[in-house]
Amino acid sequence: MVKATYHKYILNFKRPSGTSRGVMTTKETWFVILEENGRRGIGECGILRGLSIDDRPDYEAKLKWVCENIDLGKKTLVSELVELPSIQFGLEMAFKSLESQDEFTLFPSAFTKGFDGIAINGLVWMGDESFMRQQIKEKIIAGFDCIKIKIGAIDFQTELNILKSIRKEFSVSDLELRVDANGAFGKDEALEKLKRLSDYQIHSIEQPIKPKQLDPMAKLCEVTPLPIALDEELIGVFSEKDKKNVLQTIRPQYIILKPSLVGGFIGSQQWINLAEQFNIKWWITSALESNIGLNAIAQWTYTLKNNMPQGLGTGSLFTNNFPSPLTVKNGTLQYSKNLKWDFNL
Repeated sequence: MVKATYHKYILNFKRPSGTSRGVMTTKETWFVILEENGRRGIGECGILRGLSIDDRPDYEAKLKWVCENIDLGKKTLVSELVELPSIQFGLEMAFKSLESQDEFTLFPSAFTKGFDGIAINGLVWMGDESFMRQQIKEKIIAGFDCIKIKIGAIDFQTELNILKSIRKEFSVSDLELRVDANGAFGKDEALEKLKRLSDYQIHSIEQPIKPKQLDPMAKLCEVTPLPIALDEELIGVFSEKDKKNVLQTIRPQYIILKPSLVGGFIGSQQWINLAEQFNIKWWITSALESNIGLNAIAQWTYTLKNNMPQGLGTGSLFTNNFPSPLTVKNGTLQYSKNLKWDFNL
């Protein structure tokens, strides 16, 4: 008989982290703990308030219902939770953890054995010019050859100047630059801004305009001078038919999958299968989970054998994250067998 409980946990950022949606100092997350015959399974329901489709007043009530009805089993519960992707993912993770020999090794591989790493991008948050330049310098010193810069909150010309100064020092073969607008551009100004960004050999731009504008985004993807990656566009699209419609209509160059936001391993895999039908490339990103969620995403991502840099470098953002074997070294995420897990709520 499986016993289930849920627990709220507040992650504290080491320094305020800015996007075009605002500045974050804390991040709320929830854990589902399963217990059976002396074994434990841990899952993380990583919700992003103001962004997650399941940011709803009844969120905690839904978690309570899940724990009270855990005997329905994983398959039934996960199918019941399609419109609550972060709980769906937390549950998938918790059952996978419970079924595993070691509660933290969900997908055994060369990665979890410490033999291989995952290429990741270094993340640069919004702030004033000097703060952004400082972060970029730190990432390059740390050995990253792919950097993702959040844009759209400060003066656009200042952002272009920052990109220009990076390109003066580092060629496209030395450093891959990705930018993330989080929907900050207006649909009428977006193309002009993309043209100006393209002067600096940008790998891709995430979500240039706000989601749910399928026709304007489709037009943009058709004529864009630099590749466009859909991110927020995928949130709240539940059925396979609707997912196919988004990809078929917009025809983006890339999609970015955050399992906590798009329905866990099952929902993400469905997006991947559809994207590959349309020759759309993809990569995986965490959504500011603790090391528990990040670990599950990273282990699963490694099994997909996608060689592009992934967005999995978020573990060091918090002061009260759980000590874990996850480490970042020379632009890769690694699983160090010398370090131990310490999960105490």
